[in-house]
This record gives sequence, structure tokens and C-alpha cells, in this order.
Amino acid sequence: MEPILDIRHVTKRYSNHTAVNDVSITVPKQSIYGLLGPNGAGKTSLIRIINQITAPDSGEILFNGEKLNPKHVESIGYLPEERGLYKKMPVGEQAMYLARLKGLSKADAKARLKYWFEKFEMQTWWSKKIDELSKGMQQKVQFIVTVLHEPKLLILDEPFSGFDPINAQLIRNEILELRKKGSTIIFSTHNMGSVEELCDHIALINKSQKILDGSVKEIRRSHKNNIYRITFKGNMMGFTNAIWDGAKLLESGKIEDEKDMYWALIKIVDGVKTSRLLQELLPLIEIVSFNEVIPSMNDIFISHVNHQNNVAGTQSNFTE
Repeated sequence: MEPILDIRHVTKRYSNHTAVNDVSITVPKQSIYGLLGPNGAGKTSLIRIINQITAPDSGEILFNGEKLNPKHVESIGYLPEERGLYKKMPVGEQAMYLARLKGLSKADAKARLKYWFEKFEMQTWWSKKIDELSKGMQQKVQFIVTVLHEPKLLILDEPFSGFDPINAQLIRNEILELRKKGSTIIFSTHNMGSVEELCDHIALINKSQKILDGSVKEIRRSHKNNIYRITFKGNMMGFTNAIWDGAKLLESGKIEDEKDMYWALIKIVDGVKTSRLLQELLPLIEIVSFNEVIPSMNDIFISHVNHQNNVAGTQSNFTE
């Protein structure tokens, strides 16, 4: 699919610190793209470059096939992690002001705000000041003014921060609906559960460099390691004796409050079929469940970040 955003070899330095180091990312149109990484990895610096708050020292960014330029600001919506609403300004007046800044006419802004305020059940908030609202209520206002001009590209930095579970689900549904209507969303978060639930693609940045990217499904599939979780009834000794050299028992334990029920993690040797393992086990135990263990995005995130940090530490020690 044609990308809406094509980031090519972007580097950004501040004094003696390299914030973004030769990063290339392609964001497909109408996708939800996760931009992941630890604090200080370079995500915010990259987002600021996309929003043209700062410029890269080298490299280029294409937006819809054109070199990124000031006219593209109207096609981008940005919800920063640190929200920027005027505390003493009434909600409705502020929302109208920000909508006009995004190029909407007064009539269009009012009509769209009416739609969103009714949808989020915020009609009574119009004359209230921002500092009279809870953090979650302020987040709703910020979200609305971010999406009001129907941008082609939305950049959401920790969009669920401050929301209770019900309102977090409300925002999740709206993000999916915006994607369905044609928007592309770059989604920066530390919540790996949200990544698995929402994102089509991800890029993992650590120490200013991209260390992993691709579709969420393909990344998780590529990190499978032939480990299976088995729940069974029977005798643990008999189960252990049935494990042959085509498989290895990694962990096991008894399931509490269940008579003669156990769980086990088994790693199958490459090339050995699961049917062979089941043939060996079935005469001896009653299998309750048998599932492949696919690493979560959280596991993959931690593994890759720790690996790069360990490699960087080893190289640093070597040079010293």
C-alpha cells in the first residue's frame, strides 16, 4: 500500500546528543502505526520533526509523495503527551479558537463541535473553564480539538493517559472509526496491550535508532520458538517419562484446587511435528488444553531493547 509518510534516513542532533540517528520508517495509508521505545529513545524528537516543530539535520520526509512542507500542517493532527489547553479559557470558546486555527470556518467548526460534544456527552461543558474539569474530561476536549479538522494523519502520544477504562474504550473505538473513515494514525505508547489490540505495524526505537519494524502479526510470528503450554489430568511422573529427545520440558506445576491437574511448558525441537508429541502423551494423560506460546509485544519489546543495551554496553567496555 502507498505510504502516507515516508521517513528517509532522518538524523537530528542537539549539541553533543544524537536524538534521532539515521531512522527510516514507512507508514502505510489508513493504518495504525505504533511508534514504540523507552523514555529518551528518540520518539518525541521524531514526532516533533514530523510536525515541523524542528527540522532534521539530514534525511528527508515525504508526505503523500511530496516533500514535507508547511502546507501539510493542516493535514496533520497532533495530540501531545503533555496537553496544552488554556486553563482559564471556557471549553467552547477554546475549542472554536483551535478549530479556526486549523482552517475551519466558524459555521463548520460549530457544527462539528456540536456533533462531537453530543457524541461524548459534553454539552454542559461549553461554558466551563478547563481547570474546572477533571484530567479525563480535559483529555476528551483535547482529543476532540485534535481530530476536529479530520486530518489525514493523526499523531497520538499516550492517548489513553488519564482515562478510566470506560473512557479509554471510548477513545479506542473512535481511533478505529477514524481509521475506517480513512485516517492514518501514528500511535506512541508504552502500553503493549494497546499495541497488540490496535496497531497494524510498529517501529521500535532505542538509543535514537530504529531496531525493529514491520507488521505486528509478522513480528510476533517471527519470534515464535516452538514452545507449547499443555494443561492435563493424570500423573506428572508419567507425563515426564513420555517426553522424548524431540521435546524438552521447560517448566511444570500443579494447578491449585484441581485434583490431578497439571500444566507444563514444552519446547519442541525444530522439524518435529506437534502430532508426534501428542501421540506420545495421549496414552498416558488426558489433555485439557494445548496451545502454542506466541511471545507478546511486551516480551519482544523487552528482549530487543535489552539486547541492544547489552551490546552497546559491551562495545563501550571494549573501547574503554
